[in-house]
Amino acid sequence: MESVELKDVVIEALDDLKGMQIVSLDVSELTDVMDYLVVASGTSNRHVKSLANNVMDAGKAAGCRPIGIEGQDGSEWVLVDFGDVVVHVMLPATREFYDLERLWSAPPAPPVAAEE
Repeated sequence: MESVELKDVVIEALDDLKGMQIVSLDVSELTDVMDYLVVASGTSNRHVKSLANNVMDAGKAAGCRPIGIEGQDGSEWVLVDFGDVVVHVMLPATREFYDLERLWSAPPAPPVAAEE
């Protein structure tokens, strides 16, 4: 499955359980690690965990198993890594603090010249 299709599956899974402020960023020009970063908020720890579980289930149903899952214990921030698509589901306060959208939207800094 291509990363753009997987991104759409992820967004639909988040939307199905009323994920809030779903944002998808194409970061393929910024990194070789992934193509898309998807960020969404949940209203409570339980909602965050449910959203992440729905994303995992939808990915598996589409034939893509996550290669990593982090944060399910506390559920303030759950990361689901599908390789080309990485999903962050967070509580609003956690999302505001880390501000991943701004971080990944900033243009790369120009290279620094080595001193002679």
